[in-house]
Amino acid sequence: DPMAAKSQPSAPQPGSPGRVTNGKAATQGQWGRAWEVDWFSLASVVLLLLFAPFIVYYFIMACDQYSCSLTAPLLDIAAGRASLADIWAKTPPVTTRAALLYTSWVAFQVLLYTMLPDFCHRFLPGYVGGVQEGAVTPAGAVNKYQVNGLQAWLITHLLWFANSHLLSWFSPTIIFDNWIPLLWCANFLGYTVSTFAMIKGYFFPTNAEDCKFTGNFFYNYMMGIEFNPRLGEWFDFKLFFNGRPGIVAWTLINLSFAAKQQELHGQVTNSMVLVNVLQALYVLDFFWNETWYLKTIDICHDHFGWYLGWGDCVWLPYLYTLQGLYLVYHPVQLSTPHAVAVLLLGLLGYYIFRMANHQKDLFRRTDGRCLIWGRKPKAIECVYTSANGQKHRSKLLVSGFWGVARHFNYTGDLMGSLAYCLACGGGHLLPYFYIIYMTILLTHRCLRDEHRCASKYGRDWQRYTAAVPYRLLPGVF
Repeated sequence: DPMAAKSQPSAPQPGSPGRVTNGKAATQGQWGRAWEVDWFSLASVVLLLLFAPFIVYYFIMACDQYSCSLTAPLLDIAAGRASLADIWAKTPPVTTRAALLYTSWVAFQVLLYTMLPDFCHRFLPGYVGGVQEGAVTPAGAVNKYQVNGLQAWLITHLLWFANSHLLSWFSPTIIFDNWIPLLWCANFLGYTVSTFAMIKGYFFPTNAEDCKFTGNFFYNYMMGIEFNPRLGEWFDFKLFFNGRPGIVAWTLINLSFAAKQQELHGQVTNSMVLVNVLQALYVLDFFWNETWYLKTIDICHDHFGWYLGWGDCVWLPYLYTLQGLYLVYHPVQLSTPHAVAVLLLGLLGYYIFRMANHQKDLFRRTDGRCLIWGRKPKAIECVYTSANGQKHRSKLLVSGFWGVARHFNYTGDLMGSLAYCLACGGGHLLPYFYIIYMTILLTHRCLRDEHRCASKYGRDWQRYTAAVPYRLLPGVF
């Protein structure tokens, strides 16, 4: 999911509806977003459309005007010390400089995505890049992708470091210095792309058979109509906005925050270093595994609408980087034991996240003819019927991390997310938004996955849940 998952590459459960067996698509009704909208979904959509942009503004404004306190603006308004008009009047507007900066940034990423075929896979052992095939879509299409995100990330960061240490074309604090004006530019792009994707879905879709319409305008706008909107042969909206420009920017934003901390306080604290290192590890993992990402829920199930378009342009770069922003205003120097504990938690979470996904991928690729934790893996055989009445077989892995809990990759992800927050100490609530948000998001995703699988596998799914009783935390949930 977008607001979300952008950075959370989370694969479908073993043999979930995202998986295609014998080249036949699973029931189309289970694929992607809903065909019909119930009142609860509609209410959620309208609330998100109304409040998500406001939430982003509120967090960024709280840091800019109230030193990252989430309660101070509300208390000021309640006590009559400030009005909404006062707060808005102190908010920096969009500037020509920010607009030029943002336009250049997006144009540069489009150029790296479309014009520079991948060369990293030629010399990096184990890396899979270049032209790759995605999963089969509900209409039976197989899209080709130019996978070159790692290359785009490396070139962008090499230029950033060359500028910082040799060229001095601009200050490394440039992103922080234009943070709120850039927010307006990001919103403009997010809404423009989402609106264009909706119009395109109605009037000139890339593949009409892969479109989903409900009778509701708001739901269509938010959750998307087209499955894989494209311009030309190679410019894929979903892959571009999911992976660039927001995720490439994530590490640059953190570097700019570190540079600002150095400028204001004369040092970069160990907490800022931890946030930069742990989040960079996550971003690099995303790009190293970009080909694998083509087979995940985000690409295999989500249609492209406001949720992905705006979410990737605004929600991800602005709310996933709150720890670094907070540390500019409140530099935290952790004791050595605290810093080591945070680092170990982050690395352990990453290890579980990566190894759980690796075990599932290995099991799938070898059809179970492999070793997991030194033993032959155990699996539950499932049978399901697709829309055309054909029966298919699938296997659900119950060994390794997948025997510990049904979504243990999410557990690793949450441990990593908690580490970023703990690096900021306990002075404010704001840096902890990320772990609260990710817990809600991944729990919801976990329940959504399971609903799909239960309706797909029936009794076989009951056998699987009996074998692996817990979802995320063994003994708890």
